[in-house]
Amino acid sequence: MSRSFVTTHILDTVSGRPAAGVSVELLAAADGWSQIASGVSDADGRVNGLGPDILPPGRYRLEFATGEYFAGRQLTTFFPEVVVTFSITAGEAHYHVPLLLAPFTFSTYKGS
Repeated sequence: MSRSFVTTHILDTVSGRPAAGVSVELLAAADGWSQIASGVSDADGRVNGLGPDILPPGRYRLEFATGEYFAGRQLTTFFPEVVVTFSITAGEAHYHVPLLLAPFTFSTYKGS
């Protein structure tokens, strides 16, 4: 599978392991939000085939179904979903948006 323009890697900081099986949606801003692609994190917590090979500049968002992930592990979470909104600018070759996840906190950053 080829790598898409936007990728993510989800790590469960409670277990110290990749978060496999998390549903992720990629959306674009255009008179509201429209879904471009969706995927599920693999055994390594990665979603590499999320959307097209290139996206035009604009605002995008990743929506992570964290509530379902933690419910599957019989854990309560404060965040039923995590939404990360970001801007794509011209001239970038790839956007990697990692998510560090726990039931009551999360963190993200622009990866490489």
